[in-house]
Amino acid sequence: MISLTNVTKRYAAITALDDVSLEVSRGELYGLLGPNGAGKTTLMSLLVGHKHPDAGTITIGGVPMTSRNLDLRGEIGYVPQQIALYDELNAQENLSIFGSYYSLSGSLLRARIDEALEAVQLGDRRKDKVKAYSGGMKRRLNLAAALLHHPKVLLCDEPTVGVDPQSRNAIFDFLESLNAAGMTVVYTTHYMEEVERLCSRIGIIDHGRMIAEGTLNELLRLLPYEETISMRRNDATEANRSAFERFGVIREVNDAFELRPGKNVKMSDVIAAVEDWGIEYADIEWRKPTLEAVFLYKTGRSMRD
Repeated sequence: MISLTNVTKRYAAITALDDVSLEVSRGELYGLLGPNGAGKTTLMSLLVGHKHPDAGTITIGGVPMTSRNLDLRGEIGYVPQQIALYDELNAQENLSIFGSYYSLSGSLLRARIDEALEAVQLGDRRKDKVKAYSGGMKRRLNLAAALLHHPKVLLCDEPTVGVDPQSRNAIFDFLESLNAAGMTVVYTTHYMEEVERLCSRIGIIDHGRMIAEGTLNELLRLLPYEETISMRRNDATEANRSAFERFGVIREVNDAFELRPGKNVKMSDVIAAVEDWGIEYADIEWRKPTLEAVFLYKTGRSMRD
C-alpha cells in the first residue's frame, strides 16, 4: 500500500532522512519508533505530499505521491504532531471547515460530522469551544478531522503527546477498531509501549536512517541474548560474582549485577547455583528481552527526549 524506496530528504546541511526504504501492506498498522529529531515527522510530511524527497520514490497504492496529485492526497488522513484546530470555534464548526477542504457539504457533511464526533466520544461536547477542551479532547477532535473524508490511509504523527492515560487508551481503542475494519495506519511515536500494543510491524529510525524493522518478536531476536538476570548487590552476590561469570557476561548496573547468559546456558543450572550459594530469591530478577533493549543494542544509547 505504501512504498518508500531509497528516500533522502535534506534541510541545508542537515540530512533528515538518509536513504530510507520501507513497505507498509494494505490493512496494516505499522509503527515508526524513534526519538525526537529522528526523522519521523519529515517522513510523514513526505507521505502526505507536503514536502518532496531530494532522492528516491514514494508511492501509495502504486501511485507516485506528489503535492499536485490531489486525488491521491484526498485518500489520506493526517493527524499532525501539533494540534491543528481553531480554538475560538466549537467542535462542529471546526469539523465543518475541515470537511469543506475535502469538498464535503450539506447533508453528507453533517452526517460525517455526527459520525466522527460519536466515534471519538465528543458528541455531547460538539457545541463547546475548543479552547475549553482538555489536551486529550483536542487530540481526539484532531483525529476526527482526519477521518471525515473516509481515507484509505491514516497517518498519525505522535497523536498522544501530552494526553492523559484515559484519553490515550481511547485513542488506542479507536485506532485498533479502524485498523480492524481494514484501514491502513502508520503510527509514529517515541513511546515503546505504544508500538508494542498497537503495531503488527515496527520500524526503528534514528538520525534519519532505518536501523531495524520487523515484528516485535523479530526485533527481539536481534539481541545476542534471550534473557538477563539481575542480582541485587549484597554480601552473598558479591561473594559469588566470579562464580556467576561462568554462566555468561556480568556487568554492573547501579546497585545490581546483570548477567547475560551464554547461548548454551540452561536457566535450571543458574537456579540450582543460586540455591547452592544461599542467595535469596528476592535478590534475583529474571528479565525477558524488551524493545528498549533492542533500541539500546542497535543505537548504543537510550531514547532521547
